[in-house]
Amino acid sequence: MGCAPSIHISDSRVVYHSGKDSDDSNSPHQTNTLAQQGNSVPGLFIKSSHTSTYKVRANSCSKGTRNSSNMDAEINSSTSTTVKAAVREVQFGPMKLRQDQIQVLLVFAKEDSQSNGFCWACEKAGFKCNIARTPETALESFLDKHHEIIIIDHRHSRYFDAEALCRSIRASKPSENTVIVAVVRRQSDRDEASIMPLISAGFTRRYVENANIMACYNELIQFEFGEVLAQFKLRACNSLFTTLEKSQEAIEITSEDHIIQYVNPAFESTMGYQKDELIGKELTEVPINEKKSDFLDTINCCIKTGKEWEGIYYAKNKNGDNIQQNVKIVPVFGHRGKIRHYVSISHPCSDNNKAEKQCERVQAESQTDIQTCRHKDRRKGSLDVRSTTSRGSDGSSQRRHSSMARIHSMTIEAPITKVINIINAAQENSPTPVAEALDRVLEILRTTELYSPQLGTKEEDPHTNDLVGGLMTDGLRRLSGNEYILSAKQVHPVSGHMILALSLSDIPPRIAHAMENEEDWEFDIFELEAATHKRPLVYLGLKMFSRFGVCQFLNCSEATLRSWLHVIESNYHSSNAYHNSTHSADVLHATAYFLCKERVKQSLDQIDEVAALIAATVHDVDHPGRTNSFLCNAGSELAILYNDTAVLESHHAALAFQLTTRDDKCNIFKNMERNEYRSLRQAIVDMVLATEMTKHFEHVNKFVNSINKPLAAVEENGGSLEEDDAVINILTSPENRILIKRMLIKCADISNPCRALEQCIEWAGRISEEYFAQTDEEKRKGLPVVMPVFDRNTCSIPKSQISFVDYFITDMFDAWDAFADLPNLMQHLDNNFKYWKSLDERQLKTLRPPPE
Repeated sequence: MGCAPSIHISDSRVVYHSGKDSDDSNSPHQTNTLAQQGNSVPGLFIKSSHTSTYKVRANSCSKGTRNSSNMDAEINSSTSTTVKAAVREVQFGPMKLRQDQIQVLLVFAKEDSQSNGFCWACEKAGFKCNIARTPETALESFLDKHHEIIIIDHRHSRYFDAEALCRSIRASKPSENTVIVAVVRRQSDRDEASIMPLISAGFTRRYVENANIMACYNELIQFEFGEVLAQFKLRACNSLFTTLEKSQEAIEITSEDHIIQYVNPAFESTMGYQKDELIGKELTEVPINEKKSDFLDTINCCIKTGKEWEGIYYAKNKNGDNIQQNVKIVPVFGHRGKIRHYVSISHPCSDNNKAEKQCERVQAESQTDIQTCRHKDRRKGSLDVRSTTSRGSDGSSQRRHSSMARIHSMTIEAPITKVINIINAAQENSPTPVAEALDRVLEILRTTELYSPQLGTKEEDPHTNDLVGGLMTDGLRRLSGNEYILSAKQVHPVSGHMILALSLSDIPPRIAHAMENEEDWEFDIFELEAATHKRPLVYLGLKMFSRFGVCQFLNCSEATLRSWLHVIESNYHSSNAYHNSTHSADVLHATAYFLCKERVKQSLDQIDEVAALIAATVHDVDHPGRTNSFLCNAGSELAILYNDTAVLESHHAALAFQLTTRDDKCNIFKNMERNEYRSLRQAIVDMVLATEMTKHFEHVNKFVNSINKPLAAVEENGGSLEEDDAVINILTSPENRILIKRMLIKCADISNPCRALEQCIEWAGRISEEYFAQTDEEKRKGLPVVMPVFDRNTCSIPKSQISFVDYFITDMFDAWDAFADLPNLMQHLDNNFKYWKSLDERQLKTLRPPPE
């Protein structure tokens, strides 16, 4: 969360930069300058619409950097090397390879002179350069582009774990030919550290920090003609091995000592052995014929002189059958001019080989088979009709075939079904590696959790695990014989002795003073809570709803609205540490603040604004102070009623309408036209259900992909974000308005880390106390403990806040800030994260440091 760099590429690929001159700027803003304009903008990452790569223009105002002309002059004066062509030819034995433009990925949490040095060096060397600010975006970028060089900042462990990131990259298959460099701090001779941890993590090289552009340039050039070139040749070997694997001739490769090192599938098929039975064995250990010793001596006399041998070779397969083969054995020279390998290429002399006949038969049959059964050898999900029908009679086979044909001809298709069918069709004529990759895609698409990320390296963090388990699941089922039944909540009527505000003009002066700056983000909800004796929702609701003209839209009186607010607030539990009417008022305030942002106003109509304000007011009504997981484990009546799915959110939405419509005195909807009421109700319910955390990543990802990315694309193509028709279509389409409203209330609901520090600390203490109470009750009742780290005797509140911000808050508010422009919130987020980090680094577990 908080360590927002001066330049940031979010998961959504939206590019941010800071307008400040300092390297330490922590307020990301969305850029409005385009690559097509051709201007060099300080600190801007430019994404080319043709190459989808980010080029870097150095910030001439940043510390430790110089202007571009000085940089160019330094490089040009120091070397005669000019910028190379994007594509060049490389000779690799008899092969002539074309090497594409080298791609470099820089992973630096924030911009500094070192990252700028490498950026300019890449540009001078003619390399494509991408920059990632977080491990997640780095891994995503690498898996997308497969960079030849990755340079990771290893100097600042407080931003991310460089070694963990390296291990994550190395765990992916494309990384086997990638050069990964660790940028480390310069140490004194006495403090020189071992490089073994770096090597163990998967780093190829270590680079001692040196921001000098010539040093960065030289390092890149050495990589290009050293490790990168070697890895490029190794990648070319994959095509050779693919040729060997697909060859119909049996191929065997042995070492200089005749140890078998490789056999291809054709060899396995011919000889009847599995690869594992052959690899590592001497040729003499594999049965051939009775004359094998003399015959091998004859062959060896020829090939040891460096000559090829070709002739008829009689061998025995695994079953003991003699096989006559045409064999060619070729010696391969290697290091120091010595023979290092022997390659044996053979094929049966007779055309009656069983394997070939079997292959021909399968090919002939496949031509008459239905299309969906092609490539069954490489498609795990393909249905082999022959295999399913061969066990039955001819009649049953025909019926089975007819049934399958009807299934494949069905036209009832959901969107995901269409996607899967398109992928299946693409697999038909794809190379095996592509088909296998698409198999993996299909496996992912067939899961239900398409938007929930895996924890990855965060699995080791118990705070993150417990937060995810407690907030994003419906809990474990009961593990004990105890059953804790929550009785149905009794609805609180409005008591006659309550102090009622007659109207906005009758609000007491102290309360009115507490609400003076309610339009400002710095508004202090706790001051209003104290002034209203823990009843802030009625007063803040009256003022907020009046400002947005809610009564006029609903065609209801202020007295009806006031009665409704009292009913709703009376059904919040003041005994809850966190989920009480003060939290509701806080979310209402944040919602109103977001509704006033220009981009949001462009997107939403008044009915959307009214729905958002009402949803914020009722979104946690009658909250019992326990999580969904607790209710499911306890077998509560609510969990049974809602089938353990979105239990609380469903209850909040349903109860809100029950409370509203049961009494005309507080029924704010009673004068609405039917269709308009249905639209408003649907929007309110949808927003309340969006606060359920199991769909958190789905909502965020849809928002980024459907709104942020298209807006960024319009901007990159030269469009105006104020007047462009494409922008208007993006902002006002019905589907996107729903996504915006969901994102708005989600951000308002968990905006505590973006509040001023003192408010953030207070909210952290309250939610921790509520979780502590839940853990206490779970232990007392013998229920599964959903979040074990929230034990009041051992919990580290700073760690829990750091985990929550890292996992849930940062990405969501990055995306929301890119849309709504919220620099003040992002600054608070940064400051608060640093505060929790400082406590954690001091190994403190409390909300505040001890008094000095």
